Amino acid sequence: MIEKVTILHTNDMHSHFENWPKIKRYLVSQKKSLEQAGSEVLTFDIGDAMDRVHPLSEATDGKANVEMLNEIHYDGVTIGNNEGLGNTKSQLEALYEHKNFDVILGNLMDIDSGTLPSFAIKSKIIITDKGTRIAVLGLTAPFILTYPLEGWLPFDVFEVIPELLKELEGKYDVLVLLSHLGLNTDEKIAEHFPEFDVIIGSHTHHLLEHGKRVNHSLLAAAGKYGQYIGKIDLEIKDNQIVSSQARVTVTEHLPEKLEDQQQVDDYMKLGESLLSQQMVAKVNRPFSVDFERDNSLIKLGLSAIKETAHTDAAILNTGLFLDGLDEGIVNRNQLHKMLPHAMHLMQVELNGVDLIRLVREIEKNRAFLRKFPLKGMGFRGKIFGEIEYDGIEYNKNTKEVRFHGSSIDLYRQYTIATLDHYLFIPFFPTIEIAGKNKLMYNMFFRDVFGEYLKKHYPI
Repeated sequence: MIEKVTILHTNDMHSHFENWPKIKRYLVSQKKSLEQAGSEVLTFDIGDAMDRVHPLSEATDGKANVEMLNEIHYDGVTIGNNEGLGNTKSQLEALYEHKNFDVILGNLMDIDSGTLPSFAIKSKIIITDKGTRIAVLGLTAPFILTYPLEGWLPFDVFEVIPELLKELEGKYDVLVLLSHLGLNTDEKIAEHFPEFDVIIGSHTHHLLEHGKRVNHSLLAAAGKYGQYIGKIDLEIKDNQIVSSQARVTVTEHLPEKLEDQQQVDDYMKLGESLLSQQMVAKVNRPFSVDFERDNSLIKLGLSAIKETAHTDAAILNTGLFLDGLDEGIVNRNQLHKMLPHAMHLMQVELNGVDLIRLVREIEKNRAFLRKFPLKGMGFRGKIFGEIEYDGIEYNKNTKEVRFHGSSIDLYRQYTIATLDHYLFIPFFPTIEIAGKNKLMYNMFFRDVFGEYLKKHYPI
């Protein structure tokens, strides 16, 4: 007798709520119809469901996203870096307080207690109606530089997997991995650990329309932003998989209801309303994003990060600022619209030689980056824009770099303020290669900017 098991999966929705009404209807209706046809149906989300780029996620610290996931009653989810690093430790611990699903996560520990996060389980075993034991593991990308700053200890997946497999030995018939690790890592896992029957991927936003077979494993992934919904069909005989295939459904092609757009608009309005109620400062003049005519806004940003990081110099790019400020009250919604990026403050310490090299890297790339349509690495804008200094001067004719008007001492240590974004993009390698970098991870850049306004332009 052949047993049929269907897995429906989502990943990397990043708070793209415009697709949620269709996704919800599809998952609910598919589960119902497949179960009526005699199939066992499992639902999983593979992380980065939330993204603070949406005002409702920002205003609720992601709890609105969890409420939406609750509507599906997923059999399991794992976390992505937007859940894990887009929240402080206390916010992440509170995020899943009212969940009705299991968070499966095997490679992140609480630094203080040395135990799993309170909201997570290491693995889950689901027993089908016909007695097949399906073990589910969840792993997230182990950002070793940043997770410890939030109080978490991430583990390399190739060190953790053997331990997890040993714990599950003899307890399962089918093994599924919820992987927020990226396609390359999924392929390596499949090559090294043939125990995995199915690896459902995410993180790198890859789309595997018909799955991909690597070694013994079927790899599946549903792209990004809820544009696709994944479906995996397993046929099982005597508790062993005899057939497996993966495919995706294009969300755009699903039927739309009249109330869908209203629901999406309501998500936006609610988020903006909640943020607008939180007043931050009162500025006595407008600050424009027309940086060719008025660079006072970027100067304000430079002053904010310089003061907060306790440095004498700072570097920022104008493309970070998506909106200006009118004279008068400033609220959190305005700050969120202006600076929606997932970026944090960073101190960079360099000797004089390396500071000169960094500035020359910046100047070499200046014209190219001015209109460059940057994507990823926490950036939520359109173009990189112009690069501005505070405390650093560069002479285009002589190529001399000066620090507050004085020549650079090649052997002196200089500390500048910038954003962690500059560490991850490929244009300024000196920061990664030579910099002593200290990430200040307790606030996003918009929060740093808001606190500066609050101090210097009080209500």
